[in-house]
Amino acid sequence: MVVVCGSFQGKSPVKRHVPLALVFITGFLLVIQYFVPNDASDFLYSYSLDWVIVIGIFATALGLWSLVKVTTSKIKRRQRGWGYSVVTLVGLVVMLVAGPIWGIEDGTLFMNLFWYIYTPIQATMFSLLAFFIASAAYRAFRVRSLVAGVLLVSALVIMLRLIPLGPISQVNQVFASWILSVPNMAAKRAIAMGVGLGAIATALKVVTGIERSYMGRD
Repeated sequence: MVVVCGSFQGKSPVKRHVPLALVFITGFLLVIQYFVPNDASDFLYSYSLDWVIVIGIFATALGLWSLVKVTTSKIKRRQRGWGYSVVTLVGLVVMLVAGPIWGIEDGTLFMNLFWYIYTPIQATMFSLLAFFIASAAYRAFRVRSLVAGVLLVSALVIMLRLIPLGPISQVNQVFASWILSVPNMAAKRAIAMGVGLGAIATALKVVTGIERSYMGRD
């Protein structure tokens, strides 16, 4: 608790100690409940998930306020692209009003805006990403070393596995399946282990009060 309740210069004791103590107690209880298989532990876990949903609702409200604040500031200053900020605010207000008033069933204004405006825009954005991916792949697959050559050959095998090439296609399917299930899976598992260890280290730093960025700067 000495680490958890460390002092911050320029902050009141409540702002210093209470958030750190809450983080420490909550993190400690949620870690312990995994090693205590009983009804009380299950209740604690489910109750904590309910609180996560509540906090997420408040976080959504905070995100909406931040969006409105940033876009209105951009409109007032007539910054470059402020017209898009106007469209953003109008779309936000219309969707917030249309859902509660007319519902979210098929055929309502909310769903029509979702299916005929939002979905095509989203599809357009993803389709534009294909050109950036192709450009990045061209730069990455230029053979400058042995490793780049292996990457190029592997990528060609994976991309050609869906093309019907007769007997060659069957051999390519076997080779592609081996690439995906052996070397690719080994790399994915190594990355997952590294990410897991990093997440554990970060969580320990937050619980013990070493990482305090969530406290803000004031």
